[in-house]
Amino acid sequence: MAKTKSYTPGSHPDLPPPKSEVGIVGWMRTNLFATPSDTILTLVCVYILYATLPGMIDWMFINAVWSASSRNECWEAMSEPGSGACWAFVGVRMNQLVYGFYPNEEIWRANLSFVLMLVALAPVFWNAMPFRKYFFWFTGAFPFVAGWLIFGGFGLTSIDSVKIGGVALTLVIGVTGIAFSLPAGILLALGRTSSLPVVKMVCVVFIEFIRGVPLIALLFIASTMLNYFLPPGTTFDLLIRVLIMVSLFASAYMAEVIRGGLAGIPKGQIEAANASGLSYWKTMYLVVMPQVLKISIPGIVNTFIGLFKDTTLVVVIGMFDTLGMGRAALADSKWIGLTREVYIFIAIFFFFCCYGMSTYSNYLERRLDTENKFQKK
Repeated sequence: MAKTKSYTPGSHPDLPPPKSEVGIVGWMRTNLFATPSDTILTLVCVYILYATLPGMIDWMFINAVWSASSRNECWEAMSEPGSGACWAFVGVRMNQLVYGFYPNEEIWRANLSFVLMLVALAPVFWNAMPFRKYFFWFTGAFPFVAGWLIFGGFGLTSIDSVKIGGVALTLVIGVTGIAFSLPAGILLALGRTSSLPVVKMVCVVFIEFIRGVPLIALLFIASTMLNYFLPPGTTFDLLIRVLIMVSLFASAYMAEVIRGGLAGIPKGQIEAANASGLSYWKTMYLVVMPQVLKISIPGIVNTFIGLFKDTTLVVVIGMFDTLGMGRAALADSKWIGLTREVYIFIAIFFFFCCYGMSTYSNYLERRLDTENKFQKK
């Protein structure tokens, strides 16, 4: 006679979940067909993709022309003019779209700056990086190293800032604004919450003024009016003025994001730090700011993404960023009329940059989500 296993209450083995709740079927039930409204929205999206995606694939890839010397040559290679993308234009103008008017013999300096930017970002993205704390020193010094490489001086040939454009100019403005706006925003937020009346008033006035004026107006001030406040004969590079204005603009918004994080910290923690004998700055550095930055990650990255996209506004003051260089390339009569290809290239570039920042933000939130990790344990 076969023996049957007996289980005491609470000791029954865990059974595997139903097949409908795991795998691709479970994912679809949870994310696409969880409710009637989700089902309707999913079906509508599938129909839109069905109606538009085949035509987009045909135009962007199947009927596209990748090698040509002019728009007419592109169209001659198609069954019908304009039936496919003329990516040959982007290929021919790639050097200009990426570097602007930067001298060809000095492009290695811009490329080296990009490689060093990846090295500077490595300790931020890679927690297990060997000697990580020492690489952070290089991360802090990178904006100055990149400025020396790109614009020259101290042994390198000096290059006028007006010659840099395209993707390189966008990265210079975006990375500089991001690098300086975060520490400046932290100081402004601390100043706005300070108990010192003068410091608080100065920070409040600065933040409210910057937030109340459009960035495009500040760029016009930087490009035209700022020279009127300088001594006669003083030259102040336009790109430097733009970098300062962009950094100040972003720092004001960053200050409000950080101030929101400060409001979420219980006062008891600050009082406990003070009772432990910690000074104000040690309290901020060791107790408050780590928590503030953690809960403010979505707002901080959102400000970074907005700042990066706002770099296109420099085109209104005559600077040739990615958008400006694309528009300038279209002025060539050989390629006139290929606006879709140019703007799609620009959109893809900004999408990957902004999506990368957003993805890292989500990863950072999950990694620092200690509360859910504790609950799972």
